[in-house]
Amino acid sequence: MSYLLNNRQDQQAMLEAIGVQSLAELLACVPAALRLHRPLELPAAMSELELTQHLETLAARNTSAGQSAGQALCFLGGGNYDHFIPAVVDSLAERGEFYTSYTPYQPEVSQGNLQVMFEYQTLICQLTGMDVSNASLYDGGSATIEAALLCMSATRRTGKVVTAACVHPEYRQVMQTYLANLNTQLVTLAVPDGRVALPSLAAALDDQVACVVLQHPNFFGCLEEVSAVSDMVHAAGALLVLVFDPLSLGILKRPAELGADVAVAEGQVLGSPMQCGGSGLGILACREQYLRRLPGRLAGQTVDRRGRRCWVLTLQTREQHIRRDKATSNICTNQGLLALRAAIYLSCLGPHGLREVSERCAWKAHYCSACLTACQRFERRFAPPVFKEFVIRDRRGEVPQLLAQATQAGILAGVPLAPWYPELADCFLVAVTEKRTRSDIDRLSACLAGTLKTPGASHA
Repeated sequence: MSYLLNNRQDQQAMLEAIGVQSLAELLACVPAALRLHRPLELPAAMSELELTQHLETLAARNTSAGQSAGQALCFLGGGNYDHFIPAVVDSLAERGEFYTSYTPYQPEVSQGNLQVMFEYQTLICQLTGMDVSNASLYDGGSATIEAALLCMSATRRTGKVVTAACVHPEYRQVMQTYLANLNTQLVTLAVPDGRVALPSLAAALDDQVACVVLQHPNFFGCLEEVSAVSDMVHAAGALLVLVFDPLSLGILKRPAELGADVAVAEGQVLGSPMQCGGSGLGILACREQYLRRLPGRLAGQTVDRRGRRCWVLTLQTREQHIRRDKATSNICTNQGLLALRAAIYLSCLGPHGLREVSERCAWKAHYCSACLTACQRFERRFAPPVFKEFVIRDRRGEVPQLLAQATQAGILAGVPLAPWYPELADCFLVAVTEKRTRSDIDRLSACLAGTLKTPGASHA
């Protein structure tokens, strides 16, 4: 399909049609400091061959996670994880019927996609214990703010949303961005011991609080006292939003059993690769009384005029083209393809498989923690129990150098915390999934303890 650039006459005709005389006048509302007052610095055009070679060169600079030659052992976490993906996930999700229609918005979406949505919703409700799930949002961060907005609507409280410093910092940034224009205060509780202190929470609760957003396991990997938090939140007339790790539910209680009103998660761990940090899958489920306030699409099951089972798009409460100013959300991106992957993954594992993955993550994380802290240089920064992640403190305070040396040895050893938590500049976050073997963990420990030789380096 050819692309025809608008000429000056076409541009002038469009400007006159909307009532301005020039492009500069059209852009006058954009602050001058935000405008680029020079042409874009674009390189010269390339042929297809040259462009392909250039992109291959750029791609070769990436380091991928794995255990094969040229790949790095991955102990990175903080919201994106290197979990095993069964071959059946790729085999089914890459079928053309699904792969080319992964953002179906229209009401007449195919029966196949509607069935996927319905089964995904069913699996998420079984996983969380909640009554209702939507058919996916963009990622964990957008799901978190959508949950907070749902609670503000349900409680008719818009004064405050309470969260904690141990909730994913990027999720909190997303919430801050949304709430800044709603005159809603985002109260962030300090967590000196790695999880929410109940007295601090009690002091923050008043009749202006719409909800408390809690993460369990939290960003530091620590397990929260969710049931106690739930009792306090509900006593104050607010709602509880629980950010959870889907794979932790093989051994931890479900959000509904802990008293959560809304459950949200990043679903990348359910059958999707790390993909350089994205895309993600926003999971959002809630109790039935909030059904009409739930953003997103809901697929339902019914029968056709011949009595055969079929699926329909029951609700599209978010859609501006249907609800317009009454839409529950202005979000217009879902992750249908990743939701499909999650449905296949959960169906493949089943409850026993989910428990096995959870147990392996927990066992290996605790073994890794014990190995690292056996070296006098390191200690666990926070004492509460953990699931698959934990924070390690380097007593020498040389985290950037330490992680750089590990990378040279082919190990992605962890996530430095300094960018989000300056007070934890001497700490890094380590995640251990079911893919890591005992020898992998031993290699990490030896590397960080300084007993593993790095390629090309000389050692005494």
